[in-house]
Amino acid sequence: MQRLFSALCKRSSAVCAAAVIACAAPAAGAWLVAVPATMATLSVASPAMAAEVEGVEVQDAVDLDGVRLLLNGAGMRTVYIVKAYVAALYVPSRSPDAQVLLAQDGPRRLSLTMLADLSSEWVTQRFVLALRDNHDDAEMATLGPRIERLIDTMLTLGQTRKGERIDIDFVGGGTRVSVDGHPLGPAIPGEALFKAILRIFVGERPIDAELKQAMLGS
Repeated sequence: MQRLFSALCKRSSAVCAAAVIACAAPAAGAWLVAVPATMATLSVASPAMAAEVEGVEVQDAVDLDGVRLLLNGAGMRTVYIVKAYVAALYVPSRSPDAQVLLAQDGPRRLSLTMLADLSSEWVTQRFVLALRDNHDDAEMATLGPRIERLIDTMLTLGQTRKGERIDIDFVGGGTRVSVDGHPLGPAIPGEALFKAILRIFVGERPIDAELKQAMLGS
């Protein structure tokens, strides 16, 4: 497993270092990074109204590939004292149950609005760590080629800027990453990668427990 991630992350020393740490750490129940989180609570007066989280307006619905997706929940992700981004989850049918959300079909969107200027290596590193924490070695090996493409795609971001919106969409049978509506290359085929990314936020070992509850609409 360590050799796999060394190969996947060879383009970024920061991501590579994170992957090696992840592979060396215990897989079962291990929190790979201890990060205090401050969450901005999602407050929606009615289903027709948008929400505001840390000054970011979060729409209550979006259209993707001809399908109306509803806001399931949104919250703020912090790492230590850094307010990193506001994350919002859009799905065909709202649910407070993570397993129901993971089992849904059709287009879905995970939207990240940046609250700080952060390097793509910083963002990608934490995705790699969280993917490893939510999947065992066999699952990671199966996902390996798709994760490699995701890493390559994310690293093309260079420096993210405050106010930029990064959308990770499942659309047309693949996972597509866009910045402010502009796709970063072709979609990565298959649904497994999108569900793996979704587990980062609402899985059994989420990247941020309070953010998970906000994205579940709690």
